[in-house]
Amino acid sequence: MAENTSGYRVERDTLGAVEVPAERCWGAQTQRSLQNFAIGTERMPEEIIRAFAQLKKAAALANHELGKLDARRCRLIAAACDEILDHKRDGEFPLKVWQTGSGTQSNMNVNEVISYLCAQMDAGVEVHPNDHVNMSQSSNDTFPTAMHVAAVCGLEERVLPALERLTETLRRLEAENGDVIKIGRTHLQDAVPLRFSQEISGWRAMAEAAGEYIRSSAAPLRQLALGGTAVGTGLNCPTGFAEESARLLSRLTGREFVTAPNKFHALASRDGMTFAHGALKALAGDLMKIANDVRWLASGPRCGLGEIAIPENEPGSSIMPGKVNPTQCEAVTMIAVQVMGNDAAIGFAASQGNFELNVFMPVIAYNFLQSARLLADGMDSFRSNCLEGLRADREKMGEYLNRSLMLVTCLTPRIGYEKAGQAARLAHLEKITLKDAVLRSGFLRAEEYDEIVDPKKMV
Repeated sequence: MAENTSGYRVERDTLGAVEVPAERCWGAQTQRSLQNFAIGTERMPEEIIRAFAQLKKAAALANHELGKLDARRCRLIAAACDEILDHKRDGEFPLKVWQTGSGTQSNMNVNEVISYLCAQMDAGVEVHPNDHVNMSQSSNDTFPTAMHVAAVCGLEERVLPALERLTETLRRLEAENGDVIKIGRTHLQDAVPLRFSQEISGWRAMAEAAGEYIRSSAAPLRQLALGGTAVGTGLNCPTGFAEESARLLSRLTGREFVTAPNKFHALASRDGMTFAHGALKALAGDLMKIANDVRWLASGPRCGLGEIAIPENEPGSSIMPGKVNPTQCEAVTMIAVQVMGNDAAIGFAASQGNFELNVFMPVIAYNFLQSARLLADGMDSFRSNCLEGLRADREKMGEYLNRSLMLVTCLTPRIGYEKAGQAARLAHLEKITLKDAVLRSGFLRAEEYDEIVDPKKMV
């Protein structure tokens, strides 16, 4: 590199000289990407950069153990990676998602920053971004590896803990509402009664099932492409590097990873990301259902269902004083929509690989990690700002229960479906109670009706 007096330094790559802002740690290839891909505002996710730093450290340690990298350079690379992992260099990774589909420019961004940091720490030895930091690697195997590492960490460190916190809140609500009986609804119409705790148990079981789907979907992501280099053959990669780097990445991240058994599959296919994001989409669908149930049940306060009360967090209208809206439910449902859109983008991008490489990896990584981030944050917000304060309006639930015509269902074993239907229709048309309709029709005596029509026996 060469300094000049204009606030820039001159860096070189195989295409020639490039001016780089003097205060920045990146090199020529990063600068070229900034100039050539000034597209949008979406930057490569921080999770990918973190995964790259862990990957580069593991690769350096593996190369050293296999006799390819000397101890001095290994130590410097590891120290530079630690600076990145400690968030000391967050401003050095400015590249956009909309770049080469292999993610090569982001791989080189990390390589160049590490190389620069090594030079700052020890000017007596050259640590080249390609020859040393990228030793035994290619962008074609490092980027899919970083994707898998970031995805597994995102699922296990953010999504699943947030989901478990949400599930625990639902368990508490379920336990607290075991004695509350309400009318059920199907097709948005009155149905037979159930306990409110049973309704909540459906939400809780959705959350538990979503957790199982996510945990099982992470298994393919534990297989790493590292060691396949450019096309899957492992050219320029020493024997044992793939296994050792996977072992070291497991140690550095605290997550289980193994080398992929078939590197041609690992480079060319993004089916693991597609499969795992499908589990996130399933979670999004369940969250959409739960949030919609909550806002329907809380609708009102006087002209809606009003069966539950939720926290009043902020004014809901700029024109209607006193109005409070189910804003947490709305946020969750918007997140669900975004995740479903991300799933479509990921599925389409994963289908577009050619020959030995998928070249839609940055957009897959961006959408996957956005979904994980939004779901984790959204669940915590929905839980703490809505579900934690959810309360049943027992009086309103009892009122609806007693007015419901669907209590007639428990009479069908005694008087038959046809007579039960006639009684329900009479009650509806005449606007009388179901009991009055049954008695007027002569189907039962009052004491017989009271003995049979007991909501507690129906749940």
